[in-house]
Amino acid sequence: MNKFDGNYLSRLTGKLLGDGCITKQVSRQPRFQFIHRIEDFEWSQYCYEQLKDFLPLNPPTYKRVVDPRIQAGYAECYTVQSKTSTIITELEKLWYNNRKKLLPLAFINDHLNEEALAWWYQDDGHLAQQNNLPQKVVLSTDSFARNEHLALQQILQDKFCLSFKLDGQKRLLLYDQPQIYYFLKLVEPYLQPCMYRKSIDTEQLQQPTESKRTTIYLPEKLQLKKPTKEINSQLVYAYKIIHQLENRETFLNFYQFANSLTHDKHNQISYQIILNEESRSLLQKIKQLSGWNQSQIAQLCFNKKLTNCTGNLA
Repeated sequence: MNKFDGNYLSRLTGKLLGDGCITKQVSRQPRFQFIHRIEDFEWSQYCYEQLKDFLPLNPPTYKRVVDPRIQAGYAECYTVQSKTSTIITELEKLWYNNRKKLLPLAFINDHLNEEALAWWYQDDGHLAQQNNLPQKVVLSTDSFARNEHLALQQILQDKFCLSFKLDGQKRLLLYDQPQIYYFLKLVEPYLQPCMYRKSIDTEQLQQPTESKRTTIYLPEKLQLKKPTKEINSQLVYAYKIIHQLENRETFLNFYQFANSLTHDKHNQISYQIILNEESRSLLQKIKQLSGWNQSQIAQLCFNKKLTNCTGNLA
């Protein structure tokens, strides 16, 4: 493995965090393997195509496996398995100890980029939705140890500003709405058509219609005297936000800008206001693109960095 293998090592990192494994029979060299259900043949084929120039892989092979837990009595899948190679032997030493998978955290930290995250998500991830709105992102990590969960949470926080939580089933969960949208935007270029079920079409999302009379929470330092007039007036800066959110690159940059703002809920004042039609439409559009609630959007519109900006925010 050398410095030119970065893309392959990132893909393998995502795969080994997901459904990939390295098998080893007694007195034999290890082999890399992954198995996907028959419905995800396209994903199996894509992974094979993306890795075959780096690893000596055999093409996906159909298998029918007896499984009494399933009504049909069997499961159908596609298996991709490699021949032996020095690279796989090195990976086995990194990822296994006495044939038990142990996460090489330094290696993962080095190679877990956006593509690796997308591969992990497509292998072992799930997007939970309710009424066509995203509720949480799930990464299945039940086979990992407690210290590995904590380390993965920290890596995801440090590298991507994503605050995953751990549930009772030892899965990593992302609940925060803006972070869910940001996560999906990070992995978007790498999602394969057969995995679009794990994405959302923001143009088709039907966010609840904004009420005319509503409550907006803003930092107490603003001290508004005429909140309805001042908030509606300031919300015209939402056009700048929409401009940033409609392109992936500027979306990611703008999210980092917005995420850096301090929203201290203990130092906020609530304002009962009436939104005009333009403000309601703008709030609806931004929620559709980002998952931010109306108070978060209003706080952004009052931020001097946004109101003084005439170009792209980075």
